[in-house]
Amino acid sequence: MSLVQRLMMKILPARWAEDMRADSERWKIRCPSCGHERSIWEIGGIRWRAAGQPRRLWRCRECGKVAWHIIYRKESA
Repeated sequence: MSLVQRLMMKILPARWAEDMRADSERWKIRCPSCGHERSIWEIGGIRWRAAGQPRRLWRCRECGKVAWHIIYRKESA
């Protein structure tokens, strides 16, 4: 966990902290070049009670290209 994640997990009530983690794990960041995707939580971020589909300039750890990665919420099937 990143420093911000650890801090938030300590200061929030346990139920909120678990909701934050679960919500952040549903948000994915996908490389437009190779299609590799990871959860926002996995890369050390928090995206809790958020909306929209922002893009971030990011270096893909799989293909190494810097591109505008798509952030989206992946709903459970």
